[in-house]
Amino acid sequence: MNQRHSIFYALSALLVFVNVVACAWAQEDVDVVETNVQEEAYSSMEVLAEALLHVRKHYVEEKTYDQILDGTLDSLLSSLDPYSSFLMDQEYEGMRDDTEGAYEGIGVHIGIKDHQLTVIAPIEGTPGARAGLHSGDRIVAIEGELTKGLSLRDALKLLRGRKGSKVRLTISPSGGGEDRELEIVRDVVEVPSVKGRKLVQDGIGYLRITQFARPTASNLADQVEMLLNDGMEALVLDLRGNPGGLLSSAIEVSELFLKKGKLIVSTKGREGVYPEKSVVASRRMSHDFPLAILINQGSASASEIVAGAFQDHKRAVLVGEQSYGKGSVQSVVKLKSDPASAIRLTTARYYTPSGRMIHGTGIAPDVPVSIESDEWRAIVKARMTSEEDSASEALIDRQLERAVDLLHAITIFNSAAHH
Repeated sequence: MNQRHSIFYALSALLVFVNVVACAWAQEDVDVVETNVQEEAYSSMEVLAEALLHVRKHYVEEKTYDQILDGTLDSLLSSLDPYSSFLMDQEYEGMRDDTEGAYEGIGVHIGIKDHQLTVIAPIEGTPGARAGLHSGDRIVAIEGELTKGLSLRDALKLLRGRKGSKVRLTISPSGGGEDRELEIVRDVVEVPSVKGRKLVQDGIGYLRITQFARPTASNLADQVEMLLNDGMEALVLDLRGNPGGLLSSAIEVSELFLKKGKLIVSTKGREGVYPEKSVVASRRMSHDFPLAILINQGSASASEIVAGAFQDHKRAVLVGEQSYGKGSVQSVVKLKSDPASAIRLTTARYYTPSGRMIHGTGIAPDVPVSIESDEWRAIVKARMTSEEDSASEALIDRQLERAVDLLHAITIFNSAAHH
């Protein structure tokens, strides 16, 4: 008998146990509230166990205990929110591989927005980005099958696959227009980190963080030093289209620019279950030059943590558009009854230093600058050219231009104040 088979029988055993306990409590004349709670638990377990047994015995197609339990557990968790799920054997191992920075697929981060499977952001240089996927695009169908009601876990399983294989998507563009079909060839997705180093003009530097990975902070520090050697006096940090990544990386990046002891982010979970935790900068600040941060609807999770911390501490001016609003904490718990599997469960939410909840709201820019979807697509296309600097010379990026103007004004003011 395998372990998930044992779980199935454990449900029935639990039914008996709960029933015995409920009867014992009733005989001891315990508090009415406690009895009612226990009766509610028993009633719920009874319904669940009976339904599982009927599926096993009467469903039109024979299902194994493993299949019934896997589907039941996944449906249970995904009904809570799009980010909770049951991780079966290879999925748990695959999730661990992702945190190391490489996997095979099309290279897009997805979420559920307005009950639709939506692209949060494609990863630069990946098949999804080269195919023209953009933040806000809705994935209507995968291989002709509609995605409405599809869980994030199942969507990821369909999008990933071995290098060289193809997947067909039906896309509803973020800027409106008719649905279009794309056939994308999967490849090895290697998570990039810091790109685009250049002096925009007159001492204003530019760097882009594409995703928060393990080496991001050290790479960023190296790139900043190069810009300082070139005469940089202020920096535009571009987090547009950055879907997030590792919390530890976001904290390390924040510590480069925030004073030691400053609060970066806090997490709050269910009262009495998940204690509030705060993360403060633990290192001496490396750089105090003026900063502007670019954000848009493709800036999510770790990007929003950094942007929110810098905004609350007035360390940077935020330019662009409202961020995505993905600020929840998922804890991965291995199951003792089946060590090869685990559950991913939302246990808390992120809050900025001033106490603003990020999830479902996002971060609003200090200086709103909206651009049309066609403009953004042109910017992303220029990013992917081999000669990025020359390609972007003729490109109008109004959000970047506004950030540069603000930094010019700040540096002029600072210079005058020192004299």
